[in-house]
Amino acid sequence: MRLGGTIIFARITVTDSENLLRRLFGAAVDAALPSKIIAGQLPEPPKGRTIVIGAGKASAAMARALEDAWKGDLEGLVVTRYGHSVDCDRIKIVEAAHPVPDDNGLKAARDIHNLVTGLGRDDLVIALISGGGSALLTMPADSLTLADKQAVNNGLLRSGAPIGEMNCVRRHLSGIKGGRLAAAAAPARVVTIAISDVPGDDPAAIASGPTVPDGTTSAQALAIIDKYGMDVPDAVRAWLANPASETPKPGDPVFDACEYRMAATPAMSLEAAARIVREAGLEPIMLGDAIEGEARDIGVEHARLALDHKKARRKCVLLSGGETTVTVRGKGRGGRNTEYLLGHALELAGAEGISTIACDTDGIDGSEDNAGAWCGPQTLAAARAAGADPEALLAANDAYTCFEAAGTLVVTGPTLTNVNDFRATLIA
Repeated sequence: MRLGGTIIFARITVTDSENLLRRLFGAAVDAALPSKIIAGQLPEPPKGRTIVIGAGKASAAMARALEDAWKGDLEGLVVTRYGHSVDCDRIKIVEAAHPVPDDNGLKAARDIHNLVTGLGRDDLVIALISGGGSALLTMPADSLTLADKQAVNNGLLRSGAPIGEMNCVRRHLSGIKGGRLAAAAAPARVVTIAISDVPGDDPAAIASGPTVPDGTTSAQALAIIDKYGMDVPDAVRAWLANPASETPKPGDPVFDACEYRMAATPAMSLEAAARIVREAGLEPIMLGDAIEGEARDIGVEHARLALDHKKARRKCVLLSGGETTVTVRGKGRGGRNTEYLLGHALELAGAEGISTIACDTDGIDGSEDNAGAWCGPQTLAAARAAGADPEALLAANDAYTCFEAAGTLVVTGPTLTNVNDFRATLIA
């Protein structure tokens, strides 16, 4: 949850079940806060300069934690999402747009690229990378423009493509992602400290891997565009057909002085929640930290699993993470967590003894002001009593309106970290 903040549950009385769910989400976020995890990941100061750069929703908080722990001189710049800034003394913080990039992100990416260019072997670059960095670290390759990148990002966000495919495309359209930042910094030592927000914790997928080799190809990126029938600018297709669009590959000597340190992962946060479950005398059941798929469909699957455990009189909590997707068909409000939860709640149909929370650990679900929502046996009835039609709202990708009517939105504000989605279903 936001540093020093609280999670707000509107209107419906917070029962013991919802209170436990709130504690589980809070524990998951707390386990990934930069103030608690960055100091132990720092390298020794170099003989030369220390340049700190970064991108992502957690990057400003990571920079603050680094400044607090660093013994020596440093300078740098990180770019974070609007509203996610943290004051730093020596590292410049820039805010930019997410999930569709803007001019601020473009300028910040160019400035970061310039900061690391021309360094020597005695210099150190510390790259602070977290989820959201793909949109925030925007430097179109060669002849491409910001408008081209915005068009592709919009298409990807609406396509329902999983994050791995989305970032494959982004890497090959970038002058800084897909290992190109490391290439610019060579021969300096580059130490990347990352907070993972992607299923499987693949460094090449976190913020589209600006400091690591890319094992995918431009041909694969073009195939992904075609797979989802995306309408992209002609310049994008022309660039992907150009051999110069290929990214640095494994074995390239530009990575000889690069090191990658994973500071926080979804699995770590799920385990922090599991400890709270055990303390409550319940059994934690891990469904996985890398779940992907259509959000509403995964919600239905998890509801059926919860009903099976309820039938077996098993008192437990189902825990899961990952990054589902939403294929946008309507014009409603919401993100993948509320969409998951509405599909889940409709399948449960008010079953007694089952309550669920689904939230994004960064505090923002999609583009709205909530982290997610929770539901219990009375939630859909409360929404209908307030005039909402849950089935119609799900069809319109408008889950936010349903849980707003029920009074069960979870509002935290930016948490200043990001280890992806957190879901917990209590069967009592």
